[in-house]
Amino acid sequence: MFIECLTDALIDSLKLLPFLFIIYILIEFLEHKTGDRIKAVIKKTDCLGPLFGGLLGAVPQCGLSAAAATLYTERLISIGTLLAIFLSTSDEMLPLLISGAAAPLSILRILGAKIVISVATGYVIDLFFRFVLKKKHEDEEIHTEKHQHEMNLFLAALLHTLQVFVYLFAITLVLNIGIAMIGEEALTLFLTGRPVLGVLVSAIVGLVPNCGASVLITKLYLDGMMTSGAMFSGLLVNAGVGTLVLFRTKASRHEVLMILGLLFASGLLWGILIQLTGWVF
Repeated sequence: MFIECLTDALIDSLKLLPFLFIIYILIEFLEHKTGDRIKAVIKKTDCLGPLFGGLLGAVPQCGLSAAAATLYTERLISIGTLLAIFLSTSDEMLPLLISGAAAPLSILRILGAKIVISVATGYVIDLFFRFVLKKKHEDEEIHTEKHQHEMNLFLAALLHTLQVFVYLFAITLVLNIGIAMIGEEALTLFLTGRPVLGVLVSAIVGLVPNCGASVLITKLYLDGMMTSGAMFSGLLVNAGVGTLVLFRTKASRHEVLMILGLLFASGLLWGILIQLTGWVF
């Protein structure tokens, strides 16, 4: 059984390898050419911050959520803009949806919904902090260490592809073994038959600051083993390394935990709403 699961996982992962490499070459090119411009746009926005944050967060790149965390702790963007970027970011979701041959219309619906949710949530949070709590950023800056490391575009794409390939292979192998031991019908029934629990578990997994979380959630959704609500709760919460960067800045632990709490609550609430309304993507 193990050899069969291992072989199937390797074959399934290898099939996606060329597609992932092509996608990541395009992503690296986009990030190298527009990365500084995207950050400049975010810095200059105020009332339009959540709108720009939600739109730019959907751009498939690796560093925007990390840059947003730094910009926030330097008091250059609002908490609503930060959360709009975090909610809109989905790490490996888009490359896997494309390489997994998801329907183009379905991909556009998922991206569009994530952008609308991110922008709306960002504005609500900004309005709450500014007019209810009447809190604004202070003028002082919190300085953070900045390291810039440039890498050859093709090498960076190759390393990123291999990293995701390893995660994808490991996750697929574990899923194959789990399905073989438990049974596909039983596992699917557990994940889809308890909708609210599935949304909660997915949101908890999404908090992991690692692309493996988005790979797992997207993989389960593509395999029909996760509902739309659960998929959205996990991918909305999954902000990549952005949440990890927050802990490395000089922002207070209380402030970081508050941001993570808002991120988790937002993803969970939207996931439950999507689940209860039966939205299909």
